[in-house]
Amino acid sequence: MMQQQGMGGAATGPGEAGGSDDPLRDTWSSVEAVVSTGHHQPPQQSPHQSPPQLPGPLPPQQPHAAAPPRAALTPAPLSAPAPEPGPVASHAAPQPVPQLGDPRHSGRRPPSYAPVPQGLRSAGEDPAAAVLPDIVVDGAAYGPLTVRAASVRGDSHRYLGEPRQDALCVTRIGGPDSGELLLLAVADGVGSAARSHVGSNEVCRHSAVYLDRVAGELLGALRSADLAAFTALADEAVGSIAVLLADLAHREGQHRPEAYATTLRILLVPLDPAVRTRGFMAVGDGGTALLRSGAWHLDITQEEDPEASGMIDTRTAALPLARTAVTRLLGPAVPGDVLVLSTDGLSTPLSGDQGMRDFLGEAWGTGTVPGPADFLWQSQFRVKSYDDDRSVVVLWECPA
Repeated sequence: MMQQQGMGGAATGPGEAGGSDDPLRDTWSSVEAVVSTGHHQPPQQSPHQSPPQLPGPLPPQQPHAAAPPRAALTPAPLSAPAPEPGPVASHAAPQPVPQLGDPRHSGRRPPSYAPVPQGLRSAGEDPAAAVLPDIVVDGAAYGPLTVRAASVRGDSHRYLGEPRQDALCVTRIGGPDSGELLLLAVADGVGSAARSHVGSNEVCRHSAVYLDRVAGELLGALRSADLAAFTALADEAVGSIAVLLADLAHREGQHRPEAYATTLRILLVPLDPAVRTRGFMAVGDGGTALLRSGAWHLDITQEEDPEASGMIDTRTAALPLARTAVTRLLGPAVPGDVLVLSTDGLSTPLSGDQGMRDFLGEAWGTGTVPGPADFLWQSQFRVKSYDDDRSVVVLWECPA
């Protein structure tokens, strides 16, 4: 057996005590004695330690008084008195935890697909797809402005183990000096594009970066309701995002940048309550609806553009081939307005199914903003044959 070198430099073998000047070995001996005997050993005072100091001088001693006579011992009772009754423990059955259950649906029967996450992508096949979550929930609150957002993988993508191609972004751009805005965005990766799940997330990220650089100018355009200035800024940002997405395709060895094809829809909301105009820019399809006084106003941006560039096989404009945006100035917003920005996974059934409009109108248009979990459940209202990814950002213009 190997010998260990003691702290004082002398070799010590098993059973040999270390030098008396080894504090670590003294401590270990004390611990070992407690463990082996099960009794606490009082710590030994080191000869180098000073005795403990008393808190102060003792008071002068008083003469001893005569001790009182001891009382006669009496035998203890054979039985102790009964304890006082304590509170009675409740044995009532626990109440069930409330659950929302499966999302509601339109029609007598729910869609055939399961309404919960299914198969996953293998990380070895496509790491970018494998790490994308099935569901994303987000939100924010700034004074009278409240936001809820959700992105959910479509039923068919769940069934086939394919990634969610939608993406969303809820963030703040600008600063105290230049003025601040909420940036609300959704992106819908084109289904036939192999890398569109990467493209949708990239354009959301790049939108936040590029629009933050011109946030002060964007706010100025909204303050003055200058659509021409707003459009110029939007086109510059969209052109830069398109170039970056095409460059990503080149760096990843994709000779066809349309493999990353995605739509993009953005709503810019000034945090200054005096500015009631909201800026909208979009590339490709989707929906922008207004819920006001309990009534739906669908497609308030009317952004159909027959001359749009960047057309691909799904017949919608998409980045990175498209380099310009459709822009609108929306407003003035009034307290109680509910703006709904979404991909076509929600906008298409919303425009075509009265049951969905009734359900979401009741859920979102009664003046109470739902919590994130409730909002997610509400936004998954199901309509048969509509199984695409679904992303939606809702802005409540609450009273100040």
